[in-house]
Amino acid sequence: MTSSLTGNELKQELTELDKKHFIHPTSNMKQLQEQGPAFIFTEGDGIYLKDVEGRQLMDSLSSLWNVNIGHGREELGEVAKEQMGKLAFTSTFSNWSHEPVIRLAERIAKWTPGDLNVTFFTSGGSEANDTAFKTVRHYWKIKGRPEKRKIISRKQSYHGVAMGATSATGIPEFHTFTTSIAPDFYYVDSTLDALKDRIEKEGADTIAAFISEPVQGSGGVNLPPEGYFEEVRKICDEHDILMIADEVICGFGRTGTNFGMENFGIVPDIITMAKGVTSGYAPLGGMVISEKLHKEIYENTQGNFWHGYTYSGHPTAAAVALKNLEIIERENLIENVRTMGQEMLNGFKWLQEQNENVLDVRGIGLLGAISLERESAAVEPIGPKVVAEALKRGLICRSVVYGGQDTLAFAPPFIINKKQVDDMVTIVNDSIKAVIK
Repeated sequence: MTSSLTGNELKQELTELDKKHFIHPTSNMKQLQEQGPAFIFTEGDGIYLKDVEGRQLMDSLSSLWNVNIGHGREELGEVAKEQMGKLAFTSTFSNWSHEPVIRLAERIAKWTPGDLNVTFFTSGGSEANDTAFKTVRHYWKIKGRPEKRKIISRKQSYHGVAMGATSATGIPEFHTFTTSIAPDFYYVDSTLDALKDRIEKEGADTIAAFISEPVQGSGGVNLPPEGYFEEVRKICDEHDILMIADEVICGFGRTGTNFGMENFGIVPDIITMAKGVTSGYAPLGGMVISEKLHKEIYENTQGNFWHGYTYSGHPTAAAVALKNLEIIERENLIENVRTMGQEMLNGFKWLQEQNENVLDVRGIGLLGAISLERESAAVEPIGPKVVAEALKRGLICRSVVYGGQDTLAFAPPFIINKKQVDDMVTIVNDSIKAVIK
């Protein structure tokens, strides 16, 4: 889209149209009506975004944890155009297929650990998790154990905003938004005892699956306790509970391995994925299941697998994903994630030394966080003020304040270099000092 208007005139026109016609996701509606959108972005280049007024900002969260290979990659536009010119869309219902989705399913099987080799495609992460919940319940039903339907997740987890995904999310604000959530979802603290107690209370014969992010993202970039997932895998096996890894943020290199659970030596029964498979250049997600589960499902399902989305296996999205994964491999970007991730963590540790209000820093690959101290839970959070100050200095970062936490979250694009990491850390340090005087 182009306009003859420029700068402030264009911003004013778009602001009024935005306020009148667009409902923003996870945003303050009253604030939008009063002030309009905080930014109207027009261009992206590498780790930077440019707004309608020409201001450049460093994108230290890869927009929504997803623009992993960076903004402005023309190769992805070219492959999308080529695919659209040949076959923009066709359904994969009714046993139909096409080459891009077949090639992508094969490519993903080379990325995933163990025998996680079979993919059901969706439009994003919420749909991927809803698909997993329906699939595990279907699995136990056809196995003659329909009472195994309960899903256990962790408090502070985020699994999306479709009905099932919302219900699995362990952040209360997403539950209180609506009048009710789906039944048979339960939440535990991130301890082994809490999981064992819940299994004992509910009865293992009623539990279909346990789901967890390898590293909690939206809940505060929370790394698991040492040895946690190794023991969770054993507990699930002992009680005949399927283990789902929500790799929507961590998958495809974000934590320095192909998938986040590989950091802990774990092969789950199911992986859900989205974001990084296309680096945000096209909407795509999926559920990847083990060959064992796949075989049991197709051998025992009578008739159709009654689940599917219009855009399951979208040809253009699949072509974009194939090119995105090729770029990650060709440019050795996961190696850069490990190298720059260590530089980022080192920078955060330095920042902690400079600021007594920094309680904790943590990171794994290019996924990191800084926890800030405030006098009490009743005091206004510091994080949003630091974020606002950083924006003045040209840096986009994110504040997480769920559950009383006061955390700054970071997940820069995989292409970030040492100078850019240093610039990011410097801006954060200056912003903290400006807020906490």
